[in-house]
Amino acid sequence: MQIKKFDSINVVPMIDIMLVLLVIVLTTATFIAKGVIPLELPSGKSAQNFPREEAIRISIAADGKIYVDGHPTDAEGIASFLQGKNPKSPVFLSGDKQARYERFVEVLDRLKGLGFETINIVTLR
Repeated sequence: MQIKKFDSINVVPMIDIMLVLLVIVLTTATFIAKGVIPLELPSGKSAQNFPREEAIRISIAADGKIYVDGHPTDAEGIASFLQGKNPKSPVFLSGDKQARYERFVEVLDRLKGLGFETINIVTLR
C-alpha cells in the first residue's frame, strides 16, 4: 500500500463555512443595530429639537405597548420605573400616530398623578 502525497488543501469547504458564519453575523448585527422602538411620529409646525440632558423618554407604540427609556412596561408599571426620579426633570412623550389616543391620555394622566410637571410631546418637524 502506497501513501498518497497531498500537494494542495481543498479550501472550498472552509470558504463555505466562513460564508455561512458571515451571513449569521450580518443577520444578527442588523437586529442588534436597530435597538430602537419603531414609531411613526405625527408632524407639528412648532416642533423643536429636544435636549439630550437627563430626560425621561416615554414611547407608545402603534400596538399600544408603552416603553419607559426603552424598557417595556404597562400603564401601571410607569410608577415603578419613575420611582426616585426628580419630578422636575423633563419628560418626552412620543406616540405613534397609529396609537390609540386613549392610551396617550392614560399615560399623560399617570405622569400628572406622579407629579411630573414638564411633559413634552415629541413630533416631527
